[in-house]
Order: sequence, then C-alpha cells, then structure tokens
Amino acid sequence: MSDASSIWPDAIFDALVALEVRQVSYVPDAGHRRLIERCRAATDMQAVVLTTEEEGVALATGAWLGGVRSALLMQSSGVGNCINMLGLLQTCRCPLLMLVTMRGEHGEFNPWQVPMGQATAAVMQAVGVVVERLDDPAQAGLTVRMMGRMAYEGQRGVALLIGQRLIGAKSFGR
Repeated sequence: MSDASSIWPDAIFDALVALEVRQVSYVPDAGHRRLIERCRAATDMQAVVLTTEEEGVALATGAWLGGVRSALLMQSSGVGNCINMLGLLQTCRCPLLMLVTMRGEHGEFNPWQVPMGQATAAVMQAVGVVVERLDDPAQAGLTVRMMGRMAYEGQRGVALLIGQRLIGAKSFGR
C-alpha cells in the first residue's frame, strides 16, 4: 500500500463520525484494519465484532429501530454470507451503509476469492442494494458521506466497494 493510499481509512472514519454513525460491526479483515482500530478507539462509537456478516445486517436493523446509525465493514467474500438478510433492508426500508473491501480483483493470489469478488456488485444489486466503487483514496471521505446520506436519508441499503487496487493485493505472507 502506498503512502498516498494509506489515508483512506482515516478519511472514511472521519466521514462516519460526520454522519453520526454510532455503531460499526465487522468481521476481522486486514483490509479494514486501520478503520477498525479507529472505530474501536472512538469513545462515542461502539465497535462490534461479528462471527458472520449476516449478523451485521440484523444488528444494524435493530440499531436503526433504536435510533442509532450503523455501518457494516466486510470483505467481498462475506457478501455471499449475508445476501438473504439484505432483502430485509429493502422490504423494511432500513438503512445500512456497508463498506466492502474487495478480493478477487487486481493481483489476487487466492482462486477461492475470485468468483465472489467478481459477482459482488451484481449480487448486491439483485437484492436492491445501491452499489458504488472507491478506487481513488482522495475521494474516500466524500464518497462515504454521500453514500451514507443515501442510506440514512433514503432509508436503503448501500454498499461502497473498496477496490483491491486501493487496499493492495494480498499474499500468503499477509
């Protein structure tokens, strides 16, 4: 990861704070490491570790019903785990901002990551989730704020796919 691209997690965190997100759930992921650290350290934000991604959809729905804005951090391989639960968002008009680090793209070493990585956008769109990509670190904060606005004010599920070129291609050693 280059120095220029390492700023995106901080810009995303600042955008979450500006959006008044108070709960962030996640399945541990190296691509989200810095953002998770920032969320865990924030005194006015609850960071909740999940065992599987679909728990995050349910958690966010409950948070919304309780008046709290929530975001879900996951890897593209986890999208397949929560696809059935994502239908809840459209049916019940519950907002959810999902930040998805991509696998199966630029320089992927693991063949098991390719199918879901290539299908992530289409699968999410098929269940009514609005999808946008982030490949430019300079656009991270603005893009998250605009996607958050669409989620929370429009009461819908939105997903920002954070490209593998931005997070860096993984290897067996990382």
